[in-house]
Amino acid sequence: MAEDGTNGGGQPAGTNSNGTPPQLSVLTQYVKDLSFESPGAPLSLRPREKSPAININVNVQANPLAESDYDVTLTLTAKAEDEGNVVFNVELVYGGVFRLANFPQEHLLPLLFVECPRLLFPFARQIIADCTRNGGFPPLMIDPVDFAQMFQRRMAEEQAKSKVQMQA
Repeated sequence: MAEDGTNGGGQPAGTNSNGTPPQLSVLTQYVKDLSFESPGAPLSLRPREKSPAININVNVQANPLAESDYDVTLTLTAKAEDEGNVVFNVELVYGGVFRLANFPQEHLLPLLFVECPRLLFPFARQIIADCTRNGGFPPLMIDPVDFAQMFQRRMAEEQAKSKVQMQA
């Protein structure tokens, strides 16, 4: 960016070539799927000497809906096990519809797979915490997720796949 407050092309900083600023808007958020299972209840609710092992998985998907509208879904799954028995299993697919206007094409994927899930995550995290608490367990507070690292890893995996396919 130029020192004079322009983007180097004479446009004010933060605008694109047609002079309009980029805009990311959350149009709606929704629960697409929510499942909670406690197959051993009420026995699984007894006090324990040690915490169960909890495996947490996070996945992000994005699909275009219209020219500048995208559906981004954040899938969180958490499975707690103690001595090989499932204590609880919770799955949430939480989505949002985002409008991305006036962004350069090369910025769309990072926005869809990093910024959009970053905006959805606190709401999804709270739903999981409420769900486990309402199931009779302490609320499961999922640690913050580094969506930028997830995106970089995903892009590296896709590049490696394309190299292997090109060599075949």
